[in-house]
Amino acid sequence: VLTLMLAVVAASPLAAADLRIGYIDSSRIFLEYKDAQEAQARFDRQVQGWRDEAAEKEKSVQQLRQEVRDQAPILSALKRQEKEAALQRSISEYETFIQEIWGPQGRASQENTRATEEIVGQVRQVVEKIASQKGLELVFDSASGFLIYADRTLDLTPEVITELNTRTAGSSR
Repeated sequence: VLTLMLAVVAASPLAAADLRIGYIDSSRIFLEYKDAQEAQARFDRQVQGWRDEAAEKEKSVQQLRQEVRDQAPILSALKRQEKEAALQRSISEYETFIQEIWGPQGRASQENTRATEEIVGQVRQVVEKIASQKGLELVFDSASGFLIYADRTLDLTPEVITELNTRTAGSSR
């Protein structure tokens, strides 16, 4: 996209002189936007809950493993078999839980994507509004790494953060 834009700008020097550009720092916005902070905190609490649940399941596996190890010599073949089956079920439940939560399409990934998309949508809406008000034709994101240099006066980040936080304050009343 950047190469294509540079080619268009280079091909049209007159248009390049009139091109109005701004930029934002999305990483700073995510750090300073109250709704993004709250979404991150909710996600972190959810992840901690999943970690706690995983730790309990893992503890159960370890207990059963220890019981099988300690009691195997004194148990009848049938009881030993029952204990080993219980251990295998516990291991399977733990592994299934881990995959359901942290696997490639797991709940953690889905929840993170959902929360992030919601915040990105809000940021995009505000960026579009401010860019339109300022008559800008392009807005870059300096956090993406594509922006090598920009005059600080073109930075829309503070305005975007202010607008987002003002909307949040207005909607919570």
